[in-house]
Amino acid sequence: GLKMSSTFIGNSTSIQELFKRVGDQFTAMFRRKAFLHWYTGEGMDEMEFTEAESNMNDLVSEYQQYQDASISEGEEE
Repeated sequence: GLKMSSTFIGNSTSIQELFKRVGDQFTAMFRRKAFLHWYTGEGMDEMEFTEAESNMNDLVSEYQQYQDASISEGEEE
């Protein structure tokens, strides 16, 4: 086994860029209904996808608010 190990946990607003990119890709595919039949065939509803997209957009907006707040605080100093 290992004699030493470590774990790093970080919280950064930069993750929002990844969420935006994934969200944009999802939106493009969902508009075309690409692969949707596989999921609806297993019992999922299209509304679940719409809700997930909305949740992702809300998350990105929340991260953006925190980023804007930290920038504003930095300018005040």
